[in-house]
Amino acid sequence: MNKRTISRLALLLITAGALLTGCSPTIRVEAPDKPIVINMNIKIDHEIRIKVDRELDSLLDSKKGLF
Repeated sequence: MNKRTISRLALLLITAGALLTGCSPTIRVEAPDKPIVINMNIKIDHEIRIKVDRELDSLLDSKKGLF
């Protein structure tokens, strides 16, 4: 290869590189202008039912120091 061919090849590579970088997409991370609002309307209902047998109930009443 002579100098002229090498210089043309280098010029071609530089031009191709410049064209490829000119077409690359741009990604930007920006904070939004307005605040983010999240509406969460949640209603939690719970019901706890404890059924105690009568014998166990009387045992718990007679032994005051168990709980």
